[in-house]
Amino acid sequence: MKEFVNNSYKYSDLTGLIIGCAMKVHSTLGNGFQEVIYQRSLAVAMEKQGLRFSRELEMEIYYEGVNVGARRVDFLVENKIMVELKAISSLDDIHLAQALNYLEAYKLETGLLLNLGSKSLEIKRITNEYKLKNQKNA
Repeated sequence: MKEFVNNSYKYSDLTGLIIGCAMKVHSTLGNGFQEVIYQRSLAVAMEKQGLRFSRELEMEIYYEGVNVGARRVDFLVENKIMVELKAISSLDDIHLAQALNYLEAYKLETGLLLNLGSKSLEIKRITNEYKLKNQKNA
């Protein structure tokens, strides 16, 4: 089992490994495939790196204490990093908002939004500032 230490960003060594896997997948496959192909390929790459992850992990969403539905995140890596994949021409603000909502729903601090559908791999590292502030004030 790998141990991950803090660098300049929390979990930067872990996110670096995940990004490295995504880079390998993108350089091997290129763009133009459906998201599920990238998801399966990234799972293979992360397994080879020895990363522990859950795929298509379902999380119930609550509004004022009432279950209003569920959503699946593409990957939860090492129970610390949420990874959301896209296979589109370019990321938009709505994709970032979606990823931030997932971080909050899963009560996680750090996530990656990866777009493997563009000519160049797009990477957005996101943090749940609300959770970070609440932990500091606790």
